[in-house]
Amino acid sequence: MGSPAPQEVTGLLLAWSEGDESAFQKLVPAVYQELRRLAHSYLNRERAGHTLQATALVHEAYQRLVDTPHVQWRDRAHFFAVCAQLMRRVLVDYARSRRYLKRGGDICLVPLEEAFAASANRGKDLLAIDEALSALSAIDPRKGRVVELRFFGGLTAEETAEVLQVSPDTVLRDWRLAKSWLLKELKQGA
Repeated sequence: MGSPAPQEVTGLLLAWSEGDESAFQKLVPAVYQELRRLAHSYLNRERAGHTLQATALVHEAYQRLVDTPHVQWRDRAHFFAVCAQLMRRVLVDYARSRRYLKRGGDICLVPLEEAFAASANRGKDLLAIDEALSALSAIDPRKGRVVELRFFGGLTAEETAEVLQVSPDTVLRDWRLAKSWLLKELKQGA
């Protein structure tokens, strides 16, 4: 079975937003493979020996999705942006729990350029990047969302622009500025 058309997913999301539970039952299998692909790409960037599997990440994000209050879905891109944010939270919570268990562990900072290039050491830096991203979001929420959607969500500039309802040029400008700000912030925290 091939991937469903974006319009089909959007239609199911809109029907689900209006309370049609059968639409949700059709939506889950329609988006599952894409969510697994997204989770797999996240986990490929984590440290070697990571114990969380792609299926578990998708299921945890799914659980958080259905536990959230009623969401008014706009379209497929909005849905995947929310799922990306949920997966990020799952990974950050997982990293925090591991750090807690190790009483601080051996967390070391890696330059953000390497993290953006999907460094194998990304898992070690997830907490530092999350803290820096939270600080950026407090100063400039849109730039924070751009990083979250592009880096954690794997969305293109065009998809990010669609979610944020801005132009792709604005997304690219925000992306460049946010990366510079985050690099500076991570270097100061080192």
